[in-house]
Amino acid sequence: MSWSFRALRLLAGLTLAQQLVLLALLPATVATLGAIAVLTRQHLDNLTALMRANAQTVALQVATVAQSQMQHMDRRALQRTALSGSFQPHVQQVQIWSEEGEIVANAETVDRQRGDGLQVVAPITGEDGRHNGKVMVEMSLDAVASAKQAVWLNVVIVLGASLVGVGLAGWWAARRISAPIQALGEAVDRLGAGEDAQVEIAGSAEVRRLQHGFNLAARALLDSRDQLESRIVDATAELARKNQQLEVASQAKTRLLAAASHDLRQPLHALTLFSDGLAKGETDPVRLQRIGHIRECVESLDRLFSELLNLSQLDAGVLQPQWTDFPLDTLFDEISRNFRAVAEQKNLRLVVRKTEAWVRCDYVMLSRILNNLVSNSLRHTIEGGILVGARRRGKAIRIDVWDTGIGIAAHHQPRVFEEFYQVEPQGRQGGRESRGMGLGLATVQRLAALLNTRVELISRPHKGTCVRVPVRATAPAPNLPAPPTQPFGPPADDDASLVDTVVLVIDDERTILEGLQVVLANWGARVLAAQSRSEALALADAWERPPDIVVSDLLLQGGDNGLDVIAALERHPRGIGASTARLLVTGETKPDRLREVASAGVAVLYKPVSPRVLRQAINSQLAAVRSAAAAL
Repeated sequence: MSWSFRALRLLAGLTLAQQLVLLALLPATVATLGAIAVLTRQHLDNLTALMRANAQTVALQVATVAQSQMQHMDRRALQRTALSGSFQPHVQQVQIWSEEGEIVANAETVDRQRGDGLQVVAPITGEDGRHNGKVMVEMSLDAVASAKQAVWLNVVIVLGASLVGVGLAGWWAARRISAPIQALGEAVDRLGAGEDAQVEIAGSAEVRRLQHGFNLAARALLDSRDQLESRIVDATAELARKNQQLEVASQAKTRLLAAASHDLRQPLHALTLFSDGLAKGETDPVRLQRIGHIRECVESLDRLFSELLNLSQLDAGVLQPQWTDFPLDTLFDEISRNFRAVAEQKNLRLVVRKTEAWVRCDYVMLSRILNNLVSNSLRHTIEGGILVGARRRGKAIRIDVWDTGIGIAAHHQPRVFEEFYQVEPQGRQGGRESRGMGLGLATVQRLAALLNTRVELISRPHKGTCVRVPVRATAPAPNLPAPPTQPFGPPADDDASLVDTVVLVIDDERTILEGLQVVLANWGARVLAAQSRSEALALADAWERPPDIVVSDLLLQGGDNGLDVIAALERHPRGIGASTARLLVTGETKPDRLREVASAGVAVLYKPVSPRVLRQAINSQLAAVRSAAAAL
């Protein structure tokens, strides 16, 4: 850092008054020092010239007296003459030289200390005008040195007095200028704090004009602030009212979706069960084809309801990440199995690249994210295919889902992760039945937030789309158990026989109850059916042994609850115990109900439930109970 820069920083740290005083002192100091230096130099030069003239006079006097003495070479007389010359003031030494340069007389002072001297030489001239010798007189410069000391003392006194005077005058002038400015600065601070900031008008004409203008501006600003605060209060109240309306609308939307979902799931679930019952033992190709069409419609509706359920679960906060370390390739294999047949049916290529990466994440949530992304890509891709891969990026693994689909325009991209927002495609084959509800990407976004990650979207119309999800990388741990791939415990044989298995079914919908009886009977199970708590307890009074599994709806007639009915059966003298598996099947999507189900610890399926999923869940729960009993 240069000295000039340091000086500027030091100057910037001074107050206005200090800067003004400094600006007054600097030129005064320079001018005073310059004037004193010139005058002192002149005085010392004059004093030196005077000393030189005195020495010259003494030398001439000694030379005059020594003329005749030099002719007779009277050394004693010359010595007395030199000695008399040394008695003159300030003379330190007198020497008389012959023409040949011989010192014939020398007189030095002995009564005072010698110092620096000034030497002057004068010739000795005879009567004939010839030079007979020289006289050298050395004059002391102590007087000059003393004069210098006296001058510097006077310089210090004069300079100090002048600086004090200039400083006082500068400080008075600075205070006259800076005091009103300081008052204005304090007024600005008060104005910033919302206080009254009027200042007294005093000082010079320029300062009074500035103070008057400030007072006008301060009054105008305070008036504007009062108006702005009033508007802010009104706007805040309006915003609170709007937020309340939005909250009410959001709650109404949630209740509407939950109610509509529940009421529509009930007959759809019954339709699923009856369609499976119709297919059992049917050999007519035409009827089988019609039953297949019914199943396709049911599956489409099931997909739409699943999107609503996923969103409701996220709103309810019942989903919390279960962090585990697992090889990403296990999840990639699952994705390939789930969607390869769908891709081949649409003449598309599904490429899932092998990877050796391990990640730390929630397996089920990450699986749901990738399933939604791949399903979305398949839905919006006409030709080409989908690529799923992973790349290491620092401490993270970035999962990419590429497709060659219709793409998303730039103005739509910021909104595709909003609920129910859909981009109307152009020139795409297929109809409305191939579309979802616009909840898939919204679910992906919320799941990513739960996993403390983000979703990145890159898309070009008619070129394709890439969605990227970074997850935390971890070191391989081959000895860890396999991650949970489904919510019903260890895998069970889907085709395991249910012969001699007693199933208690509780549901207040008669059609669903009849459908379950048909499906379970086709699997060889013995079914006990009840529509209410009283009917279930009446069955408990009469059965020979408790059922192997209880399959109950959550909401029953009269505001009763399936969990409460199961608890009542547990308290019954001949009721169910640890050897009986429990399974809830519900179409409820209200957040409070979802939280209640999640805290109950009972396995749950959400309507509509396909017979394959129902059988898998029943077998899984039976296998879990039997494993627990064997462990005891």
